Amino acid sequence: MEINADMVKALREETGISVMQCKKALEESGGDMEKARVALREIAAAQAEKKQDRVIGAGVIASYIHGNKKMGVLLQLSCETDFVSQNDEFVGAANQIAMHIGAMDPESPEALLEQPFLLNPELTIKQVIDGLVQKTGERVELGHFVRYSI
Repeated sequence: MEINADMVKALREETGISVMQCKKALEESGGDMEKARVALREIAAAQAEKKQDRVIGAGVIASYIHGNKKMGVLLQLSCETDFVSQNDEFVGAANQIAMHIGAMDPESPEALLEQPFLLNPELTIKQVIDGLVQKTGERVELGHFVRYSI
């Protein structure tokens, strides 16, 4: 199958990953979008693994308060630089993960990382974080979180 610009554009818009990585994933998958998505997730995991020795020096504290005001979450999502920590996508992901914690009440950070992501059950929370590593080029790490409820 011939890879065209529309296919690359669609995958780029869906994933937020660079045009060149999207094009390469589509070429390697023979134009199969689902296989390209899987390939991009595998690349993200490998990139995240390579960055594990980098120093974390920035991040955000995200919060989620349920509409009934009887449950709330505070979450630390860390990265290497203030530049990335102020990125709208990074902040948005932190907020979404905080909401996920509120809904799913994971027992531990390890359990959270393995849970299917509430907003896209095809991904785990770890894959969401690995995707941030791939998009930002920085080490991203789930820090502390706490869920309060009455």
